[in-house]
Amino acid sequence: MRTGGTILVVDDDREIRDLLADFLRKHEYEVETARDGKSMRERLAAARYDLVVLDIMMPGEDGLTLCRDLRANSTLPVILLTALGEETERIVGLEMGADDYLAKPFNPRELLARIKAVLRRTGLSAHRSGESDAHSTLVFNEWRIALAQRELLSPTGETVPLTSGEFDLLVALAKHPQRVLSRDQLLDLTKGRDALPFDRSIDVQLSRLRKKIEPDAKPARIIKTIRGGGYLFSPEVIKE
Repeated sequence: MRTGGTILVVDDDREIRDLLADFLRKHEYEVETARDGKSMRERLAAARYDLVVLDIMMPGEDGLTLCRDLRANSTLPVILLTALGEETERIVGLEMGADDYLAKPFNPRELLARIKAVLRRTGLSAHRSGESDAHSTLVFNEWRIALAQRELLSPTGETVPLTSGEFDLLVALAKHPQRVLSRDQLLDLTKGRDALPFDRSIDVQLSRLRKKIEPDAKPARIIKTIRGGGYLFSPEVIKE
């Protein structure tokens, strides 16, 4: 029995689908494939997955559109594959809610490393290893961060959908309240050794996170920008 997790690979190129599926199965992952958005939705409706590897450049519905639609209804982690490799494309992907991206052509081992990193950040590894603080809750300004469920609950008790990257960023900030954290420190706290030089994902995720927890605050009151220093999570945080 494979223990790495269950991956859905979505790509219109059959050769790439089969190559990635075979490679990931050799590394203890359960893998299914889909050739387009229609078959992706059918797979998602029929089974549970831990992560989706999604190609951007596909005929019909492209990967960005599929990622946006997926994110509107799910927090399932997504890694985008793009042949463009342009920073603008990567930023758009992150804004759509992707957790990571990889430019083609790539070494399958790099994709494997990114899959492991995303699953580690989303709590799959933590769940299996039974980390001690995974069952606690962080409370700030009547908002509640349920670490075990990886959920953010609003003061009215509603679940606020967050991507895995947004959730990890919020937890990193909430675990270091009233302290200025630089962008590099936040990258280290959320991605660790998997962070890449000039990674702009923190900026995109922070902007999305602010819109969800304080959409009308100008300037931001909960996550403050400190000029020349970084970011400060201003509320008092209680651990329950």
